[in-house]
Amino acid sequence: MAGELTEPSEHASKQKSREIDRKLRKNGREERFVYQLLKKDERGKDETSQRAEKNANGVMSESRLYSFSPETKEKLRKFRLGTSRAKDAQALIYIIDSKNHEIRPEDEQVYSKMEDLADELPESSPRFILLSYPLTLGSGRLTVPYVLLYWLPENCNPTSRMTYAGAVELMRATAEVNRVIEVHEEDDITSIESKLQGAD
Repeated sequence: MAGELTEPSEHASKQKSREIDRKLRKNGREERFVYQLLKKDERGKDETSQRAEKNANGVMSESRLYSFSPETKEKLRKFRLGTSRAKDAQALIYIIDSKNHEIRPEDEQVYSKMEDLADELPESSPRFILLSYPLTLGSGRLTVPYVLLYWLPENCNPTSRMTYAGAVELMRATAEVNRVIEVHEEDDITSIESKLQGAD
């Protein structure tokens, strides 16, 4: 009787041992899978942090080269808040002073017609243009995009091109615009509504 009982007991013990081994292997695979996911997530976070740090460093570098007066910063704030409720398009041209690299309004003129704005832009020098443009989407919804137009004519001189290119990100961040649109010719200005429609 004792011998008969031993075999089933040993068999059950082996089965239990194999079951434990299977569970351990399964748990091991799950742990490795979770570990890989965590590592992947960490890499993603690291890349995002690096990009954010790069952008922040870019703005910091530009802020050492270029400047805004307190008056200009206040004008930027008022223009952004005021145009958000405007019924018509409003555009303001900004320049970079070649002597001290101060970014400031070219004048106090606010343009509501894109044709007038295009006529005022120089043929061989870049400009920054803050634009608030109310429009109605195909869905019938009213929206007011607030963007920075980066006027960069094809034949502008290399020095001016480099000067403005180095300040784009700082201008975008300081003016708190939603988007930067590069424009090269008058038609890009007068047809800007189609680009804004497509962007939304």
